[in-house]
Amino acid sequence: MSNYSIQTISENYKMTAFGVAFEDFNDWAGNAAKTAAKKAEITENGKLAELLALADGQEYQINYNLDRKAWRGFGVMGEFDVEGAVVLDFLAGDYLVVPGTGADKERLADEITGSVFGGMLQEITDYKYVGPGNATFVKADENGAFCGEMWLRVKKAEV
Repeated sequence: MSNYSIQTISENYKMTAFGVAFEDFNDWAGNAAKTAAKKAEITENGKLAELLALADGQEYQINYNLDRKAWRGFGVMGEFDVEGAVVLDFLAGDYLVVPGTGADKERLADEITGSVFGGMLQEITDYKYVGPGNATFVKADENGAFCGEMWLRVKKAEV
């Protein structure tokens, strides 16, 4: 079984992000292209840098259920008023925390996400994912490689 922990967040919190809604959740190639295009857009127009400067500088890749559609974006912890960004509510409770390491900063968040949704959630029987979203961050470690974590809200499974 993969490495994970359960952490309790005692208060609701917000994240502010730019992203895209997916019309067809199962269109993996199309959704990846839409996500990459949005990341390129907010990087090139300076909107992501503006958001990072308002927060602590840590970028998150966020998956969320927004208006009953799958949504993916890039943002920060906290609530900020930036044109075109959305503020997402994350609820207090237990969170499944899944760490990961890798050499490629741009791929690590997707690798952790793939591991979690590609089978790890099915292996964990004492907790169930309840959403409405999850967030992954990646940062450099002291050895020049990268480490990251995905946080997903869960509830203890009833026996």
